[in-house]
Amino acid sequence: MRFCEEFLKLKGINDLAQILVEVNKVVVYPLAFLLVKLSLILPVAIALVEKISSMMKLVKSRLHNQIMDDWLNDYLITYIEKKIFGSVDNEKILQHF
Repeated sequence: MRFCEEFLKLKGINDLAQILVEVNKVVVYPLAFLLVKLSLILPVAIALVEKISSMMKLVKSRLHNQIMDDWLNDYLITYIEKKIFGSVDNEKILQHF
C-alpha cells in the first residue's frame, strides 16, 4: 500500500477508510479496514453512552428504583428521543392504545 499512488495523498484516518473502499482493498485487508472503521466509530459510541448514562441519572430516581427494566427502557427511549416523540400527535397515540 505504500507504493500505491492513491494512498500517498492521505491526510487522515477518514481518508484512509474512504480510499480503502474506493480501490477495493477492503477485500485484501479486511482486518485493517475493521480497525480503521472501529477507530472512526468509537468516539461517537462513547459520547452516546455517556449521554445516555447522564440521562439515566435524571430519570432513575429513588421512586423509579422499583420499576421493571422494560418499562425503564421504554421511558428512557422516549426521554432521549424527545424531538421525535414531540412531533407525534397525542390523538394518534390515544387512538392506537
